[in-house]
Amino acid sequence: MFKNVCAALLFGLGANAAAVAAGGPQDELEITLNSGETLLEFDWPILEIGTAEYEAGPTGATVFRFGRKVHVAIDVRGGGPGTVNAPYMELGYKYAELDTVVFAGGSWYGLEAVTGVATALIDDGVRDAVAWGEVPNLAMSVGSVIYDLGPRRFNEIYPDKRLGQAAYRAARPGVFALGAHGGGRLAVSGGFFDCNAKSGQGGAFRQIGDVKIAVFTVVNALGVIVDRDGRVVACYGGEDWPEDLYAKDLLTSYPATKDGDWQGPERKNTTLTLVVVNQKMTPVDLKRLAVQAHTSMARAIQPYSTVFDGDVLYAVSTGEVEKTAFEPIELGVIAGEVAWDAILSSVPEQPRAPAIDLSFEPAPETLQSHAGDYIFSDEVSLRVAYRRGKLVARASGSRDVFSIDKKSWTQLHPLPDGRYVVPERYPFVIVFEDDRMKINPGRWAQTGRRLETAAP
Repeated sequence: MFKNVCAALLFGLGANAAAVAAGGPQDELEITLNSGETLLEFDWPILEIGTAEYEAGPTGATVFRFGRKVHVAIDVRGGGPGTVNAPYMELGYKYAELDTVVFAGGSWYGLEAVTGVATALIDDGVRDAVAWGEVPNLAMSVGSVIYDLGPRRFNEIYPDKRLGQAAYRAARPGVFALGAHGGGRLAVSGGFFDCNAKSGQGGAFRQIGDVKIAVFTVVNALGVIVDRDGRVVACYGGEDWPEDLYAKDLLTSYPATKDGDWQGPERKNTTLTLVVVNQKMTPVDLKRLAVQAHTSMARAIQPYSTVFDGDVLYAVSTGEVEKTAFEPIELGVIAGEVAWDAILSSVPEQPRAPAIDLSFEPAPETLQSHAGDYIFSDEVSLRVAYRRGKLVARASGSRDVFSIDKKSWTQLHPLPDGRYVVPERYPFVIVFEDDRMKINPGRWAQTGRRLETAAP
């Protein structure tokens, strides 16, 4: 009964998660295009990039669009990949057939965004249905997905055909947003050590003479991200963990690093990478570039390519530079270093939960005004109540709300600025806005709507 009522009333959320949570289509969801303030800017007209996001997820897609058909090779390392057209790319045909590469969230459901870009190419008249001729003109869109569902998200919104096509049509040259954007909107890293750090998409560019090399990546890795000194760049460590954390210490001390406050890793992870060079390469050399660059990334992510990662790397040659300036092994070395830069740039500023102010006591009526049932999706809801002078919460759907479960009440500690905090290893901040509850405001916000006043 409660589930049906929730579904019926969720449409009050407007053009957000409402339609999907109630079992309807996603075509009512609001799309955000090309967001981002921290940008990689570079000069390469043949390469255009667009991002599109469903804020209600949050989840998104990133589309790399080439001004003409180009050559591509693929290297798959992870144990759980989700790709489109991977076997075909392994064949090494001499034809330049690739139009776009797509990175998306939503796990295998997000592959719809990849194929949706292909149909946009034919719908827009860029490609047609002529399969063979002097130059094949079928649209070729390839791509892969990351897992951004499960415990980290309260709904099942995924990047669909509509979102992929929006990102494709918004593509622009020379600009790439870094951090929690596009396909990396809800990426995390370091789950193997329970770091659960915020991650995203990263990019780096280098030009040596006429040769251009760019690397773009979405890092949703089970391993930790490591700088060139071996330091872990982002991790919500345990209570007694050192501030300067090194991967070698985590790895050599394993499994002792699984201390008592671990919640257990979310074993659904992937790093997606695109290496683009403008030097002309044979299919065999392009494949070796993919393998070498992908192998080098194990320095920056530790451990890498586990059975729970779906790691995929695409290597593309635009063929604009005919003369061989670098041998394939040399390009591989350079690409490996550019890839490390790209991985490091994927890490956004990590949110920090504010300290609890035990001396602050808001008026009882303020606490009481927030009581109610807050619905995030058909499966996730939170009951907030005023009990014994405190604001408390308990999960009331079929799933927990992060560390708030269905078994007991959890106190929401008030702050003078109007926010509430749930003290735990990871930031858990709540903001009440009219009849809505927003958990972890910012790029990772998830919003629920209040239905009715909760019982005391």
